[in-house]
Amino acid sequence: MCGRTSCHLPKDVLARACAYRDRQGRQRLPEWKDPDKYCPSYNKSPQSSSPVLLSRLHLEKGADSSERIIAPMRWGLVPSWFKESDPSKLPFNITNCRSDTMMEKRSFKVPLGKGRRCVVLADGFYEWQRCQVTSERQPYFIYFPQAKTEKSGSIGAVDSSEYWEKVWDNWRLLTMAGIFDCWESPEGDLLYSYTIITVDSCKSLNDIHPRMPAILDGEEEVSKWLNFGEVSTQEALKLIHPTENITFHPVSSVVNNSRNNTPKCLAPVNLLVKKDLKASGSSQKMMKWLATKSPKKEESKTPQKAESDVPQWSSQFLQKSPFPTKRGSAGLLERWLKQEKEEEPVAKRPHSQYQGL
Repeated sequence: MCGRTSCHLPKDVLARACAYRDRQGRQRLPEWKDPDKYCPSYNKSPQSSSPVLLSRLHLEKGADSSERIIAPMRWGLVPSWFKESDPSKLPFNITNCRSDTMMEKRSFKVPLGKGRRCVVLADGFYEWQRCQVTSERQPYFIYFPQAKTEKSGSIGAVDSSEYWEKVWDNWRLLTMAGIFDCWESPEGDLLYSYTIITVDSCKSLNDIHPRMPAILDGEEEVSKWLNFGEVSTQEALKLIHPTENITFHPVSSVVNNSRNNTPKCLAPVNLLVKKDLKASGSSQKMMKWLATKSPKKEESKTPQKAESDVPQWSSQFLQKSPFPTKRGSAGLLERWLKQEKEEEPVAKRPHSQYQGL
């Protein structure tokens, strides 16, 4: 754990989902670094490129450490001290980093000492539960519980208070604590990469897997983790612990193959009858979020007139199902999948490696 995530939002929408306040209390959006290297995907695996948040001070001397940059990085840490010419020759896997030993291992202790803390962004992550009888593995999609919000409409000027109140009122991204490093090749090329910190699972996830990502729950925790200029490593490490603020649902085995990059990876299934679930009344938030068009089409569409910066979501609903899911369900996801059948996303490469900021 954690070995697979989803992050399908287009880059402009992803930035709006990461709105924050700087040291002066001003509302800001993180700036993208090399946005063309970001590849949205429903099924991201190690060695692929994923978006992370980090302090601007890491990239610009004298910058305000409370300001944020969003950048694609390679999933799987390549330590700065690695001497080989090819990062694929690294003899061990550094996809994850155990919280209980990270201060003992050079690969993590060195970048932490430099303040190289980042926040890994995702819709959610996948985990597999092994059946004791058959040894088969059942995948689950795990994410933050979603609060019901009103649909955003036209919200006026960017600097208005109404804009910032509604700049993003849809899906809450999962924010996972990570460590990053910068490796330089013999040719002078820079490779930025990261690892996800893991902890013992919370009670609700323990039956699925004994480990889970260290999740930063809320803006205050995200800010402290990123702001290495003011928050020491020892203080930041107090944020690393399990959280019970999590929900999940079972999904199809289609996600088992990392080459499968489709909305079906997130589709809830009923374990009794092995078919797609219908939406329940308590789960429409998730599908409302996922009712957006496919990432590729969303980015390529040319606007014909000035529109709101907030994406418009479908208002379709499916019938209620008699089959509930554990800790909430995924009706919002079902509505989105219904629309995706009509507009199937173009296949995207889940393994695009990132070569430097």
